[in-house]
Amino acid sequence: MKLYKVKKSNIDKRGLYASKDIKSGVKIIDYVGKLITKKEAQQNSKFDNTRDIYLFDINEKYDLDGDFKWNAARLINHSCNPNCEVEGAGLKLWIGSLREIKKGEELTYDYGFGYDADYKQFPCKCGSVNCVGYIVREGSRWRISKKIKKINLRINK
Repeated sequence: MKLYKVKKSNIDKRGLYASKDIKSGVKIIDYVGKLITKKEAQQNSKFDNTRDIYLFDINEKYDLDGDFKWNAARLINHSCNPNCEVEGAGLKLWIGSLREIKKGEELTYDYGFGYDADYKQFPCKCGSVNCVGYIVREGSRWRISKKIKKINLRINK
C-alpha cells in the first residue's frame, strides 16, 4: 500500500497526503525523472518560471527533470515547516519523513531555494508560523525577516 495519495492542496493546486500514519525516518517516495544538463534547463522554455517547474538540482552540471506523470513526488509542495526531507545523492533521491506524520496531513519539504536567486519570483503559500512569504531555504529566511522588520519600522514611524 502506498503511503500517500494525491489530493487538492491548500498550498498549491495538488499535493501528496499521507494515506496512513507515517513514523519518523520512513522512506515515503522516490523522486525520479530524466537527467538533463543545466544548459538544457536554461534553454528549454518548459522551465520558464511562469509555469509549474519540477526541476531538481543535482549538482553544478546536472538537474533532474521530474515533470512526468509517473513521478508523483513532483507534487510535494514546499513548506517553511516541513514534515519531510530529501535524502540520497545523484539520481537516487527519495523523500523521507522528518517526524511522525498523521493520516491526511499534506507531505511537504523545504525546497532549499537560495536567497541569492530572485526570491521574489517564488512566493510561498505554506501558511506556517515561520513563513516569510517566499520559498527560501531555512538558513536564509532570516535575511528576508530582517528586511521585513526594517520595512515595518519605516512604515510605523
